[in-house]
Amino acid sequence: MALRIWMQKPQWTAAVGAGRYILGETLRDGAQTRSNRAARLSPHTRKMLQLIRKTLNSATPAVACATKLGLSLGLSLGLAVAGSIGTLTASAQAPSPAATDSQSSSQTPTPTAAPGTVAVSQATAAALVPYAGPKYDNRWEVYGGLLFMNGQAGQNTPVRYNMGGGEAMGTYWLTSKLGVAADGRFGAGTTPVISPYYNRVVIMQSIASGGVQYRGPKNRYAAIDLHALVGGTYGDFNYAVNHYPGGSPVSACAAQQQPGQKGNLGLYCNHMAPYGAVGGSIDFNESAKFAIRLQPDMTFEHFGTETREYFAISLGVVYRIGKR
Repeated sequence: MALRIWMQKPQWTAAVGAGRYILGETLRDGAQTRSNRAARLSPHTRKMLQLIRKTLNSATPAVACATKLGLSLGLSLGLAVAGSIGTLTASAQAPSPAATDSQSSSQTPTPTAAPGTVAVSQATAAALVPYAGPKYDNRWEVYGGLLFMNGQAGQNTPVRYNMGGGEAMGTYWLTSKLGVAADGRFGAGTTPVISPYYNRVVIMQSIASGGVQYRGPKNRYAAIDLHALVGGTYGDFNYAVNHYPGGSPVSACAAQQQPGQKGNLGLYCNHMAPYGAVGGSIDFNESAKFAIRLQPDMTFEHFGTETREYFAISLGVVYRIGKR
């Protein structure tokens, strides 16, 4: 009520009227100012401004349309490029069927040479494989070597004599441990005698025996074998007497003494005697088939009235043949 009364007062009415008057005058002044400013422009300038305004009005929709089209094309192109990159990456990571087939069909990879080198062939690569040693699965084994042994040429000779010769042994392996062996030996040497006609005379022995061989400890470097042999030995004790120039004045043994001869040399007469050998060997492997053998033995013979023991040793080469 108070507000209504106050608004009905002459002061409020006068203020509102003054405000309306001022606002109207201001608007009229602005319009009048623009019209005056346009009136001051030259006709050529007004024409240029109208042309620019018309060009801007017509270009604005085209620019907006082009902008929208450019954004659409850019988005589509980006999606297409991203899809292509993903496809190429998947293709590079996944092996092709041809590559998979070739890998499965070939178990040995193709040798690839390092820069500045030549690819190694399969034969060369096999030759470079570390040596694993023999498998000891051979069926046959042949041995041959130089032999040293000693003996006694007569029942009452004062000293023993030494012989040098050779040995050959062949073994047929029945199992990996047990084999049968045949052995042959020959030795020749000289022995001193008590005689005014001879100083030393030649003695020869030919030995043939057979037995068993047992294969003991072994590895890639060496193997130890044991053997036992039984056989016979033939002693040639009268070689020097038979080859004496003009006939020997003495015989080799008492049983072979001829009329006119003055005694004998006290040697055994030529004959076959029982023989045996017990010993072993150590083979130093040079390859799967070849080895160097050192073979010592204790030998037994019975040329005289008792069995006598002697020493023998040989050194040679072993060659392994066949596969058991």
